[in-house]
Amino acid sequence: MQDVVPSLKVTKIFPDAETPTRAHSTDSGLDLRAYRFETLFTPTGPLDARESKEITLHMLDRVLINTGVKATVGPGYEIQIRPRSGLAVKNGLTVLNTPGTIDESYRGPLGVILINVSNTPHKITKGMRIAQMVVCPVVLSPVHLVEDLDVTVRGAGGFGSTGA
Repeated sequence: MQDVVPSLKVTKIFPDAETPTRAHSTDSGLDLRAYRFETLFTPTGPLDARESKEITLHMLDRVLINTGVKATVGPGYEIQIRPRSGLAVKNGLTVLNTPGTIDESYRGPLGVILINVSNTPHKITKGMRIAQMVVCPVVLSPVHLVEDLDVTVRGAGGFGSTGA
């Protein structure tokens, strides 16, 4: 881990986009808000949603949402996009590719893919808190190709292998 943590640098793509904020000063996550809807994916196929002011997500619908901001934190760190627990438990809305990884070298808009895993439709509106971003250290391990891995008691036992 590095001794000096670099600042999180954020820029707005649109002047009225909201800067990510912490609800409390010691929170690890900063709230991200919906700015513009990009593509809505439904059972009948993808729909261009850029002109929409709000989106209703039905069961298993997913939408790519532009947050209206870009961010970077510097070498040795990544930004992770994570679900908001309140949206998940109360509404069944979660981030589909969680955690979403924003690599240090990425300079595009922060996007969030939300999915409705409940059977109740839910409305997403511009300005709504939809996800959180967390700055995390990255370990860039060298990759070594080997003939085989060392033997352990667990071996290849995976899901459910401990009897739980």
